Amino acid sequence: MNSLFYKQFQSTKNYPVKKDSLRISTIDMHTGGEPLRVITGGYPVIAQVNSLLDYRKILKQKYDYLRTALMFEPRGHADMYGCLLLPPFHSDADCSVIFMHNEGYSSMCGHATIALMVLSMEMGWVAVVNGKASLKIEAPCGLIVASGEEKNGKIIASFECVPSFVCELEQRVHVKSLNKNIDYDLAYGGAFYAYVNATDVGVVLSPENNRQLIELGKEIRQQVIETNHRIVHPFEADLSELYGVIFIEDSTLNGVDSRNVCIFADGELDRSPTGSGVSGRMAIHFKKQQIKVGQQMVIESILGSKFTVEVVREIEYGSHHAVIPKVTGNASVTGLNQWIVQPDDEFKHGFFLR
Repeated sequence: MNSLFYKQFQSTKNYPVKKDSLRISTIDMHTGGEPLRVITGGYPVIAQVNSLLDYRKILKQKYDYLRTALMFEPRGHADMYGCLLLPPFHSDADCSVIFMHNEGYSSMCGHATIALMVLSMEMGWVAVVNGKASLKIEAPCGLIVASGEEKNGKIIASFECVPSFVCELEQRVHVKSLNKNIDYDLAYGGAFYAYVNATDVGVVLSPENNRQLIELGKEIRQQVIETNHRIVHPFEADLSELYGVIFIEDSTLNGVDSRNVCIFADGELDRSPTGSGVSGRMAIHFKKQQIKVGQQMVIESILGSKFTVEVVREIEYGSHHAVIPKVTGNASVTGLNQWIVQPDDEFKHGFFLR
């Protein structure tokens, strides 16, 4: 082998990072097809902050360019999702997490929680005894208790969501593009969602209809925001926002109860069944007496990936009679990455072309 290029290539171990460049490390994963970029290093350390919500406010105000650098093109894409691991603020938590996406930051993420439980066991971040482990995660919406169990070489993860409750049932909003009114239910499962029957908007929940679902979801979300004043968290004003719209239809598969597709943030389409979304659904089904404590439902995504979900107990939460849902799924690691943000890169903070 006489090629100087190939010899130099073979001997190169690390990229010579330019001065003043940022180097951010991540572990990339997916849960049911939905991406997750777990940020493990390179973010600034913010000292003397008393709460996770205060930490998130500082990120928004001073360091939001890091979110866009990792979520937007060319490092990410319009449907990228991420989470930043932090030390816990809550005395009972093992860690705290800030969730992020193409529009900003979210209060809860079920698919990320499942992925973090799987990753924690695979990386040895938690004690595994007889194939089982647990993890207490502090999210902006509250404390989430996750657990994992290795079965036949694969880790199955679950989490008990924060108290989930119904705000309103059978509300109505006008959809201009359809020239009709549609009904929706409003519920909270760590984030607020409007739930719509897919048949009412005349769209089948299949991958080829993704653009139509995104546009309808964005339109309905905006209309609900403008007309509904019940999107109020009982304890935290910062959590009082409509996160997404979830379309629901019956499944054609034996053993699967239904399919749902969540459109959230700035038109992101969740590839998973949506962990916080199915938590809110449990509150609705319980309120309508369609499910009892201990009963399970299997809900599939637009890709056919599945979450098993159940109501584990009832609880009073402010003025709401709420439930604690348990969501179960699995996740996989897709890459170990080190991202470089160079000061002279004209697209260093990212862009969208969609």
